[in-house]
Amino acid sequence: MLKMKVLAVDDEAGMRSGIERILSGYKLVIPDVDDEVLFEVDTAESAEEALEKIHAKVPDLLLLDYKMPGMTGLELLEKIESVENKDDMLTIMITAYASLDTAVSAIKSGAFDFLSKPFTPKELKNKVDKAAHSLILSKQVRKLNEERKQVRFQFISVLGHELKSPLSAVEGYINMIKDRTLGGDLSAYDTMIERCLVRSEQMNKLIMDILELTKIESGRRKREFVPLRLADEARMSMDSALPDAEKRNIAMRLDCEPELVACFDRDEVQMLLNNLITNAVKYNREGGSVDVRIRRDGTEIVFEVQDTGIGLSKEETARLFGEFVRIKNKKTSGILGSGIGLSTVKKIAQMNGGDATVESTPDVGSTFTVRMAEQQPTLLEEPTQ
Repeated sequence: MLKMKVLAVDDEAGMRSGIERILSGYKLVIPDVDDEVLFEVDTAESAEEALEKIHAKVPDLLLLDYKMPGMTGLELLEKIESVENKDDMLTIMITAYASLDTAVSAIKSGAFDFLSKPFTPKELKNKVDKAAHSLILSKQVRKLNEERKQVRFQFISVLGHELKSPLSAVEGYINMIKDRTLGGDLSAYDTMIERCLVRSEQMNKLIMDILELTKIESGRRKREFVPLRLADEARMSMDSALPDAEKRNIAMRLDCEPELVACFDRDEVQMLLNNLITNAVKYNREGGSVDVRIRRDGTEIVFEVQDTGIGLSKEETARLFGEFVRIKNKKTSGILGSGIGLSTVKKIAQMNGGDATVESTPDVGSTFTVRMAEQQPTLLEEPTQ
């Protein structure tokens, strides 16, 4: 329930009491924001009194008589130009001297709308409805703009932080090579060059992850739903992770019916599986295992990736699917990552009518589960090989 403050300014006591009686207890439903508005009415018998009240607290709506003894309504509008937060207030000018020139003068001076005396309760409510609707929507737009600025600032800050560390490392190694710190034997610098390449790969992955996430969120990426043999898609992702798994003696197993076919966007399935399987290897222990399970559950397809890795606490799992979230502790300090992969997984799941969850136990392992509703095919074709 939203409350909107109204200040009715008129030198006629009957007009003030009439406005107060009509609007007090009046409830306005705003469909665009799925909420209701109640009006709290205050009154002033002169522009001078109204100016004092506006300086004390700016109302949401100002119902202002055009012609009053002393300061006029137009003169009051000019006075409140310097009032802080005046943009949060809309003015409806009320007058018995209705003319086109009067209306133009009022609008030029900052009035939102115009109401001629005498008016009916319905006419007053219509004008107030229009102003309240405009005011609420404009406030929402300003709020969204502020939130967008904050998100953009946070995004740039995190991106700068994530790129700063590998860039500094690469710069340091290059300067050491330039200064021939280890002498003139080029082979002595092989380790530094290898580390530069690792850091470069880290930055490149971060940039590619950001581009993919941006495409998904913007809705500009063309999605093509085709029948896929999910066991084949899983093997492709597992093959990509195999070199790293073999280096650390991590066994990978697949549990999926060979003929399980479901309709999805291939790139989305690959992004989902690549992120889950790569993480399962990256955060695993030496000699551990990764189990990939895919099955149908009614109209949904369930993807499960279980590892025997370092695991997570309840507090860590609660944060895990946020953008740029990387769990940093002693166990993860030497593991590179962008903090975008799992947020991408969750977005892909939600875009396909599902969700992504995780169950984890520290020092035992984690199981990531993604459920997605099968999609209707974009093109009629046989399952791809």
